[in-house]
Amino acid sequence: MIKPNLRITILQIPLVWESPLENIKAIDDRFKTFSDNTDILLLPEMFSSGFTMSPERVAEKMSGETVKWMIRYANKHNTAIGGSIVIIEKNIFYNRFIFVTPEGDIHTYDKKHTFTLAGEHKVYKEGIENGIIDYEGWKICLRICYDLRFPVWNRNTQDYDLLIFVANWPKPRIQAWDTLLRARAIENMAYVAGINIIGNDPNGFEYPGHSAVYDVLGKELAHFGNQEKIGTIDLDHQELQLRRKQLRFLEDQDSFEMY
Repeated sequence: MIKPNLRITILQIPLVWESPLENIKAIDDRFKTFSDNTDILLLPEMFSSGFTMSPERVAEKMSGETVKWMIRYANKHNTAIGGSIVIIEKNIFYNRFIFVTPEGDIHTYDKKHTFTLAGEHKVYKEGIENGIIDYEGWKICLRICYDLRFPVWNRNTQDYDLLIFVANWPKPRIQAWDTLLRARAIENMAYVAGINIIGNDPNGFEYPGHSAVYDVLGKELAHFGNQEKIGTIDLDHQELQLRRKQLRFLEDQDSFEMY
C-alpha cells in the first residue's frame, strides 16, 4: 500500500572531521528537542566522518557501531534513517548510502561515480547496483554527491518517485548543485531531495548547505540556505502521479542501455 503523503526530514549540519563518535553524539543531541513525526530522516554524505580520503581512519563494517546506532534510532523513533558512511568489506572501502527502516531492514547503495578530482576513485571502490528501493509504497532512488552530475545514471527508467542525493558539496560549485538538483527533478518527473553539509574541513573546503527539495516540475518546496537547520517536508504521491498523467513526458524519453 502506498502512503499518500511521505514526510521527510533533512538534517543540515557541520561535521566533526574523522570522528564518528562525536558526529553521532552531535546528531543525537540535535534531535533531543525534535518533536516532529517523520517517515524518513536524511543525513549527509559520510555523516560520521566528513569527506575523507583516508578511509582506514574511520571505516566500519556493516556490523559496526554506526550501523547499530542507525538501527536503534530507526526502531526507537519509528522512522527510517539514511545517509552515507565509510564501509570496509574484504579490505575494500566503499562510500555507502545506508537506509534503515524501523523494522530493521537495511538497504544499501555504493557510490557509482567516485569523485576523481579528489582522488576518491583511488581509495574507494565504485558501486554497481542501481540504488532503487521500496519504502512505504514509494519507489526511492538513492544517490551520493558526484552522482548528481550524470543524468544518464539518474534517468527515471524504473518509475521511481523520489530521488535522494546526500552530499559534501563545496561552496565554489554550489550554483551547479542548485541547478542540477532542479534539473534532475524536471527531467525525471520525480521529487528530488538534496542533503548537504555546512562548515569547513581541514583541507580548506567550505560547505554552504543549500539542502533543498523540488517537485516534479522543478518547483522549490524547501531550501535550507547556509545555516544549520532541521527541516521537514511532506511529499504528495497523488500530486506526483497527477502531474505525470497530465504531461506524460516520461513516456517520450529516449531508450538506452547501460554498459
